[in-house]
Amino acid sequence: MTTRITQVDDRDGRKTILRVEGSLHIEDAELLERTYMNLRAEQEHGVTIDLADISFMDSESASVLCRLRRQGVELAGLHFFIRRVIELAEKSASS
Repeated sequence: MTTRITQVDDRDGRKTILRVEGSLHIEDAELLERTYMNLRAEQEHGVTIDLADISFMDSESASVLCRLRRQGVELAGLHFFIRRVIELAEKSASS
């Protein structure tokens, strides 16, 4: 399944949501990271990445998401499997 990243700004203009759908492979995760970095350079409000519609994520993508979370990105909509992959990536990064 193709990955789709959609940018949605909340009504108050205080937060940007990047909604991710489909399968998240490393190339897509790196694009997501570059998108976040561009947003951060342009604005000062928070960014949330909504992963509720992810059907697959590889371990390299989980590492990118860990890095984003350490930079202050909120990860939302985490299903059990996706949450577990991210936790394992965090554990391996701290070892």
